[in-house]
Parts: sequence; structure tokens; C-alpha cells
Amino acid sequence: MAWPFHSHHCGSNYFPCNVYSLRFGWAGIALGILVQSIIGILWCLMWNSYVIINPNEAAVLQFFGKYSGSVKTEGFRWFVNPLYEKTKVIFRIRNFESAKLKVNDVNANPIDIAAVVVWRVYDAAEALFEVDDYINYVQIQSEAALRAMATKYPYDIIEEKDQGGVALSSHQEVIAQELRESVQARLSRAGIEVLEARISHLAYASEVAQAMLRRQQASAVVAARREIVDGAVGMVELALEQLSAKDIIVLDEEKKATMVSNLLVVLCSETDTTPVINTGSLHH
Repeated sequence: MAWPFHSHHCGSNYFPCNVYSLRFGWAGIALGILVQSIIGILWCLMWNSYVIINPNEAAVLQFFGKYSGSVKTEGFRWFVNPLYEKTKVIFRIRNFESAKLKVNDVNANPIDIAAVVVWRVYDAAEALFEVDDYINYVQIQSEAALRAMATKYPYDIIEEKDQGGVALSSHQEVIAQELRESVQARLSRAGIEVLEARISHLAYASEVAQAMLRRQQASAVVAARREIVDGAVGMVELALEQLSAKDIIVLDEEKKATMVSNLLVVLCSETDTTPVINTGSLHH
């Protein structure tokens, strides 16, 4: 039987050189695989060990579900734990315009109202961990605050009980300030700052718009009449005082009443009056 390996002189010792070469080859392959694995692991660790922070941005770091901190300094950040889960949150200012909501004002008049909210995130951790979706949270809470505020005030100052109060249509700055504070109170726990909140649309609902327009017109007419009557009474009073003080004419109570009546008709009439000149005697 032939020996599969033929020994011959290899250096100073006699070894089966083919067997030695085979064994060294397997060791080399194993060593190469080990080195490549180590290099691959180091490369992955290095590749995941940095984070790039853009302006007005932050990265929230989590280590196996535990909050480890936030990186806010913009630029290239190296030597971050490669096992951190990095979630970026934008700090830039955003706008949100609500849908047109139909609500009842304090006088139970249906109105359509909408608002614009200007906001930004100031705490990245609270925005991610306190609420499920902070963008959707801003929208829902802003509309809820708008509904609550709209039910506290009248659309316009029409009824006497509203005189001297705040109205949605005429006190825009006061309403805007209260709306901003109301929205801010709802969003603070989510790490969100409300910069401005203002009504962008306000109108009576379509089903009552015509009726409310006529009511506004009637109220305006009544208010104008009141001003006219107050002015006319003052003018009549002044005329009587002047006539009496200058002793131009002496009038008894009956003639004073007639004069007052005529002056009020002239001053309060909506149409031009036609004077009638009496050429006869004033005394019977």
C-alpha cells in the first residue's frame, strides 16, 4: 500500500510537509475570518458613534429604552455611545391653522370660527415622551382651546347685557392674548411654546347669517336714533335757555310744548322738513 504522504527533508526535521501546509492553511483562514469580523464590528461601532445636529435641531438619546440625554449643540458630534438610539426633534417655528369650527357663542348664536397657532418645540424629551404624537397633540388641543374660548364671549355687542364687555369681533387683541395663554396651558406639558394664537376666520353660521345681519342693522338704527334724540333734546334745551336769557320772546307752557314738539320733529326727522311761515298773530 502506498503511503499517501511522502516524507522528505524539510529543514532539519522530517515532517509530512503536505500535512503541515494543510494545517497552516486552515489556521490562516480562521485567523482571517476573525480579523475581518473584528474589523467589521469596529467599523459598525465607529459608524454608529457620531451624530450630526443641524441648526434648530436636537437629538434625543436612549440606551435600551432609558432616556440618556439630549444633544443640542449643532455640528458633528463624535464618540457617542454606538448603542444609543438617536431620535431627532426639530426646534424650528411652525404654523398650524385649525379647521373652521361651528360653535355657539355665549348667547347661543351659532358661529364659524378658526384660528392660527404659531408654535415650536423647546424641550425635545418632553415632546417625545410626554405625548404620543406632539404634532397631532398641538392640533387637537388648539382646537379644544378655541372652542372653549368661543363659548365665553358674544360674537358682537348686540344685547344690553353685553354692553361694556369683550366681543369676539371687536376685541381681537384681547381675544388673541387669552387664546394664546389657553393653548399654552394645554401644551406646556409636551415641551411646546406657543408664540402666537389669533382668530383667522369669524362669521355667523350660514343658517342664521341673514337674521343676525338684520338684527345688527336694527341695533345700529336704534343706537343712531338714541344719539339723535339725545342731541335734539340738548339743542331744544339750549334754544329755550337762550330765548329766555335774552328775553327775545316770552312763552307760556303751552307754547313751549308746541315749540319743543316742532323742534324735535325737525331735528329727529329722517327726511327734510318743509317750514310753514305763519303770517298771522300768534295770540288768539
